[in-house]
Amino acid sequence: MRLGFVIGRLTLTLADPALTGGRFLLVQPLNRAQFGGAPMMPLAKGSTLVVYDELGAGEGHLVGFTEGAEAAMPFTVPTPVDAYVATLVDRIQYTPPDS
Repeated sequence: MRLGFVIGRLTLTLADPALTGGRFLLVQPLNRAQFGGAPMMPLAKGSTLVVYDELGAGEGHLVGFTEGAEAAMPFTVPTPVDAYVATLVDRIQYTPPDS
C-alpha cells in the first residue's frame, strides 16, 4: 500500500457496470520528504495516478491505495482497475531516521 493526496477527480461518460457506485480520483503519491512534513510539490509528468474510490475521498484527502492485482480484489467480477483506494488516512506520524 502507498499513500497519496487526492488532487482531483475524473468524470466518465461511459463506464463498466462493475464500477457503479464509485468514482475515479487523481492521486499524487507521497515521497520520502513529504512523509517528514515537506510541502506537496507537483510531481513529474506521469507520476499522478488514477485511482478508483468507493470510500468517498475528496480533493485534499490523504488516502492509502493499492495497485496491481490487489486493486481488483474488492470486485466480485473481473474489473478493469489498476489502483484502488483502500483507506482514508487522518494523519501521518513519521520520524525520519538519523543520518
